[in-house]
Amino acid sequence: MADAWNRKYVLKHKDVAVADIELDDATGAISAIAGMHDERHVPVGIPVKKGRIDRAALNEWWHGRAIPASRDGIQEALAALSVATTHKLLDKSLGLSLSDQYWICPSNAEADWSRLNFFENDFSEDVGNLLLGLRTTGENISLMSPDNTSDGWLKKKWTVIDGKRCLIKGGSGAIQQEPYNEVLASRLMERLGIPHVSYTLLVQDEYPYSVCENFITPQTELVTAWYVMQTRQKPNHTSVYQHYLNCCEALGIPGMVEAMDRMIVVDYLIANEDRHQNNFGVIRNAETLEWIGAAPIYDSGSSLWFSKPQALISPTAKLVCKPFKQDHQEQIKLVTSFDWLDLSALRGIEDEFREILQGSLFIDEARCEALCFALRKRIDMLAEIVHSRSLRIWVDDRSADVTENIAYSGTPADDDWEPDR
Repeated sequence: MADAWNRKYVLKHKDVAVADIELDDATGAISAIAGMHDERHVPVGIPVKKGRIDRAALNEWWHGRAIPASRDGIQEALAALSVATTHKLLDKSLGLSLSDQYWICPSNAEADWSRLNFFENDFSEDVGNLLLGLRTTGENISLMSPDNTSDGWLKKKWTVIDGKRCLIKGGSGAIQQEPYNEVLASRLMERLGIPHVSYTLLVQDEYPYSVCENFITPQTELVTAWYVMQTRQKPNHTSVYQHYLNCCEALGIPGMVEAMDRMIVVDYLIANEDRHQNNFGVIRNAETLEWIGAAPIYDSGSSLWFSKPQALISPTAKLVCKPFKQDHQEQIKLVTSFDWLDLSALRGIEDEFREILQGSLFIDEARCEALCFALRKRIDMLAEIVHSRSLRIWVDDRSADVTENIAYSGTPADDDWEPDR
């Protein structure tokens, strides 16, 4: 579609013109920014200095919209599409996404967002089928697809189910465990009352897939933590965790401390190894630019010892931890309050996990039992941490009460003063 026009475009945010850009035909990179129209609608985290958009930063943002080169099966899909790189797919669908409202409009074309966006208009599933390893029907493959701007390394595709935009995502390796983990994580968060994206299980040709409805609407958009953290320079003495909160506070995004408490608790319970800065973030209104709050928790599949052989499934094993610490035992210390947490709501969750895993051709009974046991122990370990925190706070409070009494009435005589038991 875009090849019929020249390589000059207007970067738009819905129907708001943001900047005039040019794309290099060979690389798909932004070769020039001819002018800026509306600084308020420049993508979050992209610097603007003296009325000029930082081209290197905008290029990083633009290329970040492309399918990563690490995507499972991407080379086979590119060969079938006769496209050299994933970056070359971006302009084939005008950069349209189901995560935000940015797109590129050919400068000499009459086009508007309402007639092109994938939230409200049909889109081709040809690219998604190829990315998922499925055969496409017909000779002419349409590249007008939101799959051109899907991130992550697992096989996935967008589809429409009962009129709703849904993401279908596969597993990896010989175990194919990620889809089951997504379902378990969403069930766990539902029990704890934590805002989350709900996942269901789909088995197709005996392979498991997770399915979730898009949580972004035509009026909203996702801004990942990475780009939130680009809005301010991080001082060397400030931790990544505090820097993120500082950036959110400066932008006026509400409820972020509480949201981070919940995310860190969930990731501890499921031993998440891949909560990187691009799979959590915040949501804003794409029209008013008002911040709504933290995005619901999503993308939790790389957890629960998903890539470990059965012998290494252990609740106390040291695992990769992100995004704020390298160890879950250290990261859980960042939680400011457990007052909201009712771990009794997770009673029997291991049995629910067992039911989710039942029937898998890739996870045998022994692995299933090891996973369920380890999950139960992670819950018990967190219970001990919560109890220890509560006890410490109680002791600290009692010490403060004693100090106040001493300061008020003088040192009490040994025979007439004793702290409550």
